[in-house]
Amino acid sequence: MPKVTTQLDEIPVARRLTPSTPQQKQGLLPVLILVVSGILVGTVVLLRPTQDMTPLTDPLPDLMPQPEADGRLLGHFSYPIARGEDLVEVIPGRQLHGDAAAAFLAMQRDAAAAGVQLRLLSAFRDRETQHNLFFPVMVERSQRPEERAQVSAPPGYSEHHTGYALDLGDARHPQLDLDEAFDQTDAFAWLQRHSSRYHFRLSFPAGNRQGVAYEPWHWRWEGSSHALELFEQARRFNVSAAPIPQHNN
Repeated sequence: MPKVTTQLDEIPVARRLTPSTPQQKQGLLPVLILVVSGILVGTVVLLRPTQDMTPLTDPLPDLMPQPEADGRLLGHFSYPIARGEDLVEVIPGRQLHGDAAAAFLAMQRDAAAAGVQLRLLSAFRDRETQHNLFFPVMVERSQRPEERAQVSAPPGYSEHHTGYALDLGDARHPQLDLDEAFDQTDAFAWLQRHSSRYHFRLSFPAGNRQGVAYEPWHWRWEGSSHALELFEQARRFNVSAAPIPQHNN
């Protein structure tokens, strides 16, 4: 698989890391500017609340394929949006489901005790944030949906919607944030050895069957029956079945 360029360049950092907060949403009210000069001219600017489940308008809709029989769209499984009451702010601007947040903070503390500094780069994303990561960038880069989906899930199909998924970096090597070379850091080596103790699993290892680009920084928490249920399809799909021996009669 060819090496993917740094995701800091591929995905705008401000939009990836800073989803809208409820306080910000309250400020996004319609603005009406009236200009009267002989005639009345009205200009209306509407800003959509991020938690509104009204379907967003996708550019180039005819290019988007239909989901597979198993529900996957461009390799990604669908996921529900976490309820606001289930989310807690781990650090300013970054929220996780309360259970995943507790597990991450415990893992972060233990890693620090071992001399490893895990840094939370991205956590929960609402539908609008994911929409803005997928379609505008796809158009800007003249990508096909299949190309865009290798590095970013379509809205409604991101593990980050659940509040159980997060992107991690090594605080000592910020230049490797969201880059494949993150797997050369002490943070990644520590995660490989210890993440399962905290019920974290690497979502998209190299060569995964979903066809998503290798993301050594992207982990999901599977420490509750609810989380296991949400990720069961992806987990089963990515487990390669052992070949059945063929016998000649």
